[in-house]
Amino acid sequence: MALEAWFMDESSQDQRLPHHRNPKQFVSLDQLAELGVLYWRLNPKNYENDEELQKVREARGYSYMDLLDLCPEKVTNYEEKLKNFYTEHIHADEEIRYCLEGSGYFDVRDKSDQWIRIWIKAGDLIVLPAGIYHRFTLDTSNYVKLMRLFVGEPVWMAYNRPQEDHPARKEYIKGLTDQAGVPLEAH
Repeated sequence: MALEAWFMDESSQDQRLPHHRNPKQFVSLDQLAELGVLYWRLNPKNYENDEELQKVREARGYSYMDLLDLCPEKVTNYEEKLKNFYTEHIHADEEIRYCLEGSGYFDVRDKSDQWIRIWIKAGDLIVLPAGIYHRFTLDTSNYVKLMRLFVGEPVWMAYNRPQEDHPARKEYIKGLTDQAGVPLEAH
């Protein structure tokens, strides 16, 4: 099953709901790629020996990996942490997440500053570019097991919006305007 993404409504209901617009407006992998979001569909049951995952890691320099279980039973202050993840922010580096079990939502801003919701499920590996405004939440299943990948030692510093003067944000915006029409290798 391919990755699903759509434009979000403006509702303030529970963040774990799908938040489809009416009528639904889906977003293609090509539209996500235009924003710098990359996607691979892999086999989550064989992640320890997956040659495709190894190829992605080697090609992109992802040398560090850890696993993260997110659910009320395993995370202290779960609701507070979920609220923190859902605060709009950027990172100075790519955010690479591989969903091994469960599901959740990454929301990213498009070029018009509208939210696009990306529903990740087991087998989905996504890369969010440095400097893209985004946030994360679980869906109503309240469970996800993620592999986090990093280039070198893990650096996970979130810079909450606004960050228009942050070097990663400036580089991201420059890349959006420079790359018009340049295809990215993924999906």
